[in-house]
Amino acid sequence: MYEDQGTFDDGTRYEMIATAVPKSDDYPDGIKYRFQYMAGDGRTLLRFDNFPDHPDVDRHHYHMTDGVYDDIEYTGLQDHAQRFYNEMDDRREQ
Repeated sequence: MYEDQGTFDDGTRYEMIATAVPKSDDYPDGIKYRFQYMAGDGRTLLRFDNFPDHPDVDRHHYHMTDGVYDDIEYTGLQDHAQRFYNEMDDRREQ
């Protein structure tokens, strides 16, 4: 459904993958996604995903170096991808 990746001059890189899956309790939208921005050594700096492995957060959540959070709204794949690009750019500017 969606795929993008790239590497920046500072060695950080990103991978974005969204795949169509059968609708289920785990994936009611029929989409499984992982958008990850990472340091050159592979450490996660930011990740958006909907893998149901964190019982204390909502289905659509994000990871940062200091934890997992769910104060993010999912309004569709295109909007979510754009939000990820924006968040990644904000972190790169810091």
